[in-house]
Parts: sequence; C-alpha cells; structure tokens
Amino acid sequence: MLKPLAMPAMLRTIDMGSVYDGGGENIMKPLQGCTAILIGMLSLGAFAQQAQSPQPKMPMGPQTSGMTAQVPAPPEPLKITFGDKSATWTVATLASLPHVTVTVYNEHSKANETYSGVPLIALLTPLGFSDKPRGKDLRNYVVAEGSDLYEVVYSSGEITPEVNSSTVIVADTENGKPLTDDGPLKMIATGEKHPARWVRNLVAIKVFAAQ
Repeated sequence: MLKPLAMPAMLRTIDMGSVYDGGGENIMKPLQGCTAILIGMLSLGAFAQQAQSPQPKMPMGPQTSGMTAQVPAPPEPLKITFGDKSATWTVATLASLPHVTVTVYNEHSKANETYSGVPLIALLTPLGFSDKPRGKDLRNYVVAEGSDLYEVVYSSGEITPEVNSSTVIVADTENGKPLTDDGPLKMIATGEKHPARWVRNLVAIKVFAAQ
C-alpha cells in the first residue's frame, strides 16, 4: 500500500494570486517539478507492488497430456455350466490338463494352422456330460460364446469322439505360441470347411437339452 504524500500540503502554501499577477512564470516552474516528482513516486510504488505480488509458478518436470493411461483388462476366465453344476478355467489351470494338437486349414487365412489345447469333452465329463452318449444324451447340445457375444452350437455327437471322428478343443496356443488376438482361449474344431464355428476369446460354454 502507498502512503499518502505530503506534497499536496506544499501545494496549498502557494499563493495562487501571484500566478495571475505576472509572477506565474517563477511559481509554475517549481510546481511542475513537484508534479513530476509525484508522478515518479507513484510509478515506483506501483512497480514495487507488482514485484511483491506472487507470480504463478511454472510447472517443473515432464508435462503430461492429462489423459489417463489405459490399463488392459485382465482376460475373462472360461465358465462352463451344465445344469446346476459349473466350473471355471483359466489359461493357468488348463495348462495342467493333458493337451492334444491339431492342424486345421483356415479358409480365411488360406493357410494351415496348428493348435494345442484340451479336448472339450474332457472339460464336460466332470460336470456329468456323457462321453458315450446314448438315447436322451444325444439331445444335449453345447452353446459356445466369445467375449464379443458371438455364439455357436455343437451337438453332443459332434464333440464326442465315441460318435464323431472330428475333434473339438479349447486351444491355448497356436503354432507353439500363446494366443494373442484370438485368445487367450479359442474353440477349434477339425473337419470344418470354414472356421465359422471357431470361437475367438472363448468365455462361456453352456450345455442345454433339446425338448
């Protein structure tokens, strides 16, 4: 804050009559000098106040765009249900089970692909699914679902080696490497002309019975 100056008191002692009596020239010179001093002091005061005002701090260190890095969501486990029974499988738990290897021709990529995984029937039988279906067992069917909600259907005869020569597996590797874009788990079936019933990012297998 600027303190009031005593300069105005000096100005009040000036006999303004002498200014109009012809002696104004001598009086105006010191008056002009006082005015210049007053303006200069006001300018210095404003500068000092501005210098004392807190200045915004410049950010230090690397700058970021303000966007939060996206952390990939963990892969969903595979859940298999048959009636009131269910089981959940991950890549780690599937790795402990016996695997089979199949080579299939992919019409989309126009190339042979080799997959390793667990036969689907091996995951279903612990829940009560028959590996030697007879009679009403043949009414059962499987709905396989991917994380994108894509669904396909297999009859019990198609997934049972006792009935069908084709092999349906839950694959966890392709050409000796873990699945990436299509994984972590993928349903593969041999004997298919087109891979329409292969399910990428397999997350659910449900067993139903036809009425």
